Amino acid sequence: MITLKGMTWSHPRGYDPMVACSQDWLEKTGVSITWDKRSLQDFESYPVEELARNYDLIVIDHPHVGQITAENCLAPLDEEGREAAFAALAKGTVGASFPSYNWQGRQWAFPIDAATQVQAWRPDRMAAAPEQWQDVVALAKAGEVLLPLRSPHSLMCLFTLAGQLGRPCSVDRGGQFVDREIGTQAIEMIRELAGLIDPLCVTMDPIAVLDRMAENGSRYSLAPLIYGYVNYTLQGFLPHRIAFADIPLAGSNAPVGSALGGTGIAVSAFSANRQAAIDFAYWIASGDVQAGPYWQSGGQPGHAAGWEDDGANEATLSFYRNTRKTLEGAWLRPRHDGYMPFQEAASQRINQAVMGAERAVVAIDDLNQLFEKSFL
Repeated sequence: MITLKGMTWSHPRGYDPMVACSQDWLEKTGVSITWDKRSLQDFESYPVEELARNYDLIVIDHPHVGQITAENCLAPLDEEGREAAFAALAKGTVGASFPSYNWQGRQWAFPIDAATQVQAWRPDRMAAAPEQWQDVVALAKAGEVLLPLRSPHSLMCLFTLAGQLGRPCSVDRGGQFVDREIGTQAIEMIRELAGLIDPLCVTMDPIAVLDRMAENGSRYSLAPLIYGYVNYTLQGFLPHRIAFADIPLAGSNAPVGSALGGTGIAVSAFSANRQAAIDFAYWIASGDVQAGPYWQSGGQPGHAAGWEDDGANEATLSFYRNTRKTLEGAWLRPRHDGYMPFQEAASQRINQAVMGAERAVVAIDDLNQLFEKSFL
């Protein structure tokens, strides 16, 4: 029997569907897969090369692709002889999820989870999510808003607001990373909210915010910029269900510019059973699996078939239909080798600015310098 080892992230959305689908795969093929999990913070920062030396299958996020390509630690998935299956996966992309794992002409992972910054809101406390940013500020003044600002989420908020304000951040070397005028405006918008919400938000990631929103006795009704987590829409997951909607408009007339997230399934270049691992990657990313056992076991599909499935939407307060516009208009982050350390440093610099009283433009100048150095 072939036995593969996989590493994913520690949340029901990241772990449960991998275990459930692997059981189906075992029954289908006789190939066994065991899964370990790491924290969300480790998921965003842990060296992929080290994981690749210990696991056959690794769930990654797309900003790592420049680094992992330089390290030669993952196997490309665009194999000769699989052109039809590859094209079907590409066609099933939601927004830029599929191309986000393509770097230097090769495909390093397949999307199995599609996400971007959207809005989270309590349908038992509000009639609808706000459509305009000024309405978010009003709710914050009433004490009903939380915003995850723990690294890297303060930077993700800057990315999303810059896109909404009409001048997305740059992904290329040379020139300004973020426009000084738009960046200053975005920092001030985050600072205004930060001054109105619980100061502990600077230590909170999306999971911590959503857990707090959903608990009994919670006073919080809204998180205006937060990565969607479909599990919180499910009946019985936590005491109160949370619904999700497109991002509030803050300059654009459409929900564009949200910082793309999600995860992909990758195969270690060091795997002794590389072909078996690649077979599983193609299968779990396929439309039939994503629109069936994957979402049914608590996953958030990365394939359009899952997002369009009636059962998936009925079970989740129409999570997929109500956030699809934002995901289709999402912005693809930088992915070059050197971006990941920049992401951490930039997030810390933004939090220093929004929690203090310095001129926002000073922080923007520092971010531009940090980004240029990230290519060196």
